Amino acid sequence: MRIARDRQLDGLRAVAVTMVLYGHFFAADGSYWGHIGVRLFFVLSGFLITRLLLDAREDARFEPATALKSFYARRALRIFPPYFAVLGIVWLIGLESSKEVLAWHALYLSNFWYAMLGEWTPWVLCHTWSLSIEEQFYVVWPLIVLIAPRRSMAGICIGVIACSVAYRFYWPFTGAPSLARDLLPPASMDALASGALLAVYRSKSVAWPQWARLSWMPLLGASVFLFWLRPVSLTPMLEWLAWIGLEIFPLLPLTMLVGNCSRGLDGHLGKLAELPPLTALGRISYGVYLFHAIVLALVVKAQPWIPVNVSEQGVGRFVVAGAATLLIASVSWIAFEKPLNALKRHFPYVRPTPPKGVPAFTNAGDRIGAIHGTRDGEYPAYLRQAKSLQTSDLQ
Repeated sequence: MRIARDRQLDGLRAVAVTMVLYGHFFAADGSYWGHIGVRLFFVLSGFLITRLLLDAREDARFEPATALKSFYARRALRIFPPYFAVLGIVWLIGLESSKEVLAWHALYLSNFWYAMLGEWTPWVLCHTWSLSIEEQFYVVWPLIVLIAPRRSMAGICIGVIACSVAYRFYWPFTGAPSLARDLLPPASMDALASGALLAVYRSKSVAWPQWARLSWMPLLGASVFLFWLRPVSLTPMLEWLAWIGLEIFPLLPLTMLVGNCSRGLDGHLGKLAELPPLTALGRISYGVYLFHAIVLALVVKAQPWIPVNVSEQGVGRFVVAGAATLLIASVSWIAFEKPLNALKRHFPYVRPTPPKGVPAFTNAGDRIGAIHGTRDGEYPAYLRQAKSLQTSDLQ
């Protein structure tokens, strides 16, 4: 069942990255399409990372230090090699004078660079702001999931979402819009925490609460209405309120979409989400996202040798730049990323099961009991109180 569910989540990744490509390659004003695609990526990331860590925590062989070390090792294997390869390509080619600011991108501070600058310069690396947000999330969130009391996780997620929503209501009082309102970490923590809250909730129940079942359709309708209003001239205050609504209202529909696919959609929608071309695109979506802006910059430079118009948004750019991006991302996945991903097997989230014939200690009591010769792995009397305190701290 997990395989089928993960196929559908790959299908969602394909939808998200297609929205980004549509926004950057095709639509005349496609920024919001790309933004929704990124928000869907955030919900997926928050859900998957939290689900993995919670699964590790529930295992009898769980040790916080082992899980934390493995998490960072596995993330490094998946994220760093293609990311720094992209930075290396940009440095070698010298696109848009990017060399001067590569240190910001190498340290995953792209979002702060663009927020301080107030403009998308250099554009060729502007998409790395979202990757920086995710890395900043990864620094803190695993510590919370693995160490915080289990019963507090839902409250922590709700608190993060509330702080992010409050952050959005602060910006109308600052005057004119700026990139900082969208690029600083609080602007995206609501989507990441929504995915995390989904993982926490799904670890207890598979049924949606009644408020979610009743709310998602009106929220989706409100989102569509506000999207339709975007070209309409509004007063500054109404523009701010529309922006806040477009950020907040889609959160529940996106989260429920991820939740339903994680459980496995039935019928035609489930079959559609598991179509091989869609799931294949989902598997290489990270590479597609990484390479697409560089490919676009190079395709535009090559316009004199391309028979269709790729200098402007439209079908020609979407087909040519999109095909080139898919080709490069596929080669990167097969020759570079997939072999590195295979190394993750050396970093399990929990201690491996000992070889046959070696006692498999499932908890600290088994290990200490074996050392002290007590029966059935029982703690010696003088350590029983310490065991109960340690266990209660990890619930």
